[in-house]
Amino acid sequence: MSRVSNAFGKGKAFIPFITVGDPDIETTEKLVYALEEAGSDLIELGIPFSDPTAEGPVIMAASRRALEGGVTTDAVFALVERIRKKSSIPLAFMTYANVIFSYGIERFATKAGEAGVDALILPDVPFEERKEFSSAFQAHDIDLISMIAPTSADRVKKIAKEATGFIYCVSSLGVTGTRNTLSSDIGALIKQVRNVRPDIPCAIGFGIGNAGQASKMAALSDGIIVGSAIVKLIADQGKDCVPAVLDFAKELKIAAQEGAK
Repeated sequence: MSRVSNAFGKGKAFIPFITVGDPDIETTEKLVYALEEAGSDLIELGIPFSDPTAEGPVIMAASRRALEGGVTTDAVFALVERIRKKSSIPLAFMTYANVIFSYGIERFATKAGEAGVDALILPDVPFEERKEFSSAFQAHDIDLISMIAPTSADRVKKIAKEATGFIYCVSSLGVTGTRNTLSSDIGALIKQVRNVRPDIPCAIGFGIGNAGQASKMAALSDGIIVGSAIVKLIADQGKDCVPAVLDFAKELKIAAQEGAK
């Protein structure tokens, strides 16, 4: 069983997102260990990019801070190599096609595999264009995670059939960021996916910002993904953010487990 499969093997999965290098690489490494201590089942590491089209203002600002701090793709790989000497927690990169194109698809996949990355999320690559990336990453046992949105409509069946690792179900239209209310249709979307692929976990992301929402979304799915609410804490507290993120992550993990009841 892969590390990604293991992430969903202990009940509802809690998946936090942080941007590598925000506020700096050293704090990102501390955050990974704190998130693991809090009970995270998989951690998304955002590789900073200058034009993150799927991101709202909170994560866009985190990318900008990381890039201004001098974070490079090689620095991200070096971070993962250090983490892998201390932790086996599943890790997924979230980034954009241009980051990989500029590095070279084969070269990026090889480095990611050698570093110990388990999955890759590319929100700006449509399902129909994923093959340009998928074969290179499959060769290194890295799952290219499929995303399904409320607008996927009749493409849901096609996307679900070829999914590996888990399916990232987008709760709301638009970019990342917390929402006061989440779509009431997300449960129907997940049911649609499960009719096609009952064997693959579905995790809900985009919009979850507090424990109440985490519990409700966990009740509908196999896991929850929380990004902007955590990244905002990091932005507010800078290098002193680790204790606050640890406490918030523990709260979200408990809420996800509550959603299983």
